[in-house]
Amino acid sequence: MARLRDAGLPLRFLTNTTRRPRRVLLNRLREMGFDVPAEALFTPATAARDALGARGAAPHLLIHPDLEEDFTDLPELGPDRAVVVGDAGRHFTFDTLNPAFRALVEGADFLALAANRSFRDDDGKLSMDAGAFVKALEYAAEVEAEVLGKPAAGFYAAALESMGVPAQEAAIVGDDAEADVAGALRAGLAQAVLVRTGKYRDGDEGRVEPAPSHVADDLPAAVDWLLGS
Repeated sequence: MARLRDAGLPLRFLTNTTRRPRRVLLNRLREMGFDVPAEALFTPATAARDALGARGAAPHLLIHPDLEEDFTDLPELGPDRAVVVGDAGRHFTFDTLNPAFRALVEGADFLALAANRSFRDDDGKLSMDAGAFVKALEYAAEVEAEVLGKPAAGFYAAALESMGVPAQEAAIVGDDAEADVAGALRAGLAQAVLVRTGKYRDGDEGRVEPAPSHVADDLPAAVDWLLGS
């Protein structure tokens, strides 16, 4: 990160993490040695707050309890409702999913914070992410969710606008071939580097279209490629 900053490149951090609130994510990054100003971190929860405010809809939350603080102090909202689904983890049960299903059947909007298939859990193994539960609600209620995090084009656009950088001059580095790489390229970013760390699995680069601009072993190698390209 320091090398990119020294090269004069503006940076933004985009995450689909929806189990931890923004405050915790910022603290964790800073504890790891990353100097990340609050305005540089883009989360799906922030996008959801903006979407709820724009449509004046009160949220029906199906999220992890730790994330609820990101939905406090919402402005006065109208009578319309929107089901907001994040990675609720073990809180995905029939008793939590069925009320969300009923709200959707009754006409509530459907906002998915993200629709990732899996993530690298604290034990180092892959765990199911929210995507499977988003699909279950779509199937049952016969509706389609509006995805707010990666790979939604609007999520990238908000980060680009905050930097004053056009998409055709931007690059992304990520470990998710589907959401990070293919999503960014479809959104118009010039380059997308897939790193073989985190949730990466052998062969991921061949499973998505568009394919990565480059595949790097880790973040330092990705920076080498970006600064040399």
